[in-house]
Amino acid sequence: MAEEIMIHQGGKSEKYETLLPQMKGLLSGESDRVANMANFVAALQTTFGFLWVGFYVVREEELILAPFQGPVACTRIRHGKGVCGTAWKERCTLVVDDVDAFPGHIACSSASKSEIVVPMIRDGEVVAVLDIDSKEYATFDNVDAVWLEKLVQAFPW
Repeated sequence: MAEEIMIHQGGKSEKYETLLPQMKGLLSGESDRVANMANFVAALQTTFGFLWVGFYVVREEELILAPFQGPVACTRIRHGKGVCGTAWKERCTLVVDDVDAFPGHIACSSASKSEIVVPMIRDGEVVAVLDIDSKEYATFDNVDAVWLEKLVQAFPW
């Protein structure tokens, strides 16, 4: 297991490219999902310094707050509600440039301006979503979507 994350000083793609193998090493050999989720969000937060990085896990018809880093968060999100619930329902990554323009956005933090949510799909079912918020508008793009999807696919669920 790595004791620290080495951060590439280049652009976003280079940071993700450097992070992916480190994340795999960080999570390999650990079977506890909560521990892995905690280290996963810490590695992303350390690398990028986002406002909020965390998981919501599926429990029946709700997403329940799991390990995160950032301001206090909503604890339960219904299926199809807000950005997280919509990504769960549609089973696809959602990139939102302006959260206030997203129909039904759930404002857990007024500091959040843009968001990306990546569903974690295992055995054909969404088991969790990775949610990341930024203090800036239009922070996330296809580069984030592609790399974050690679990172969640590497998660040892």
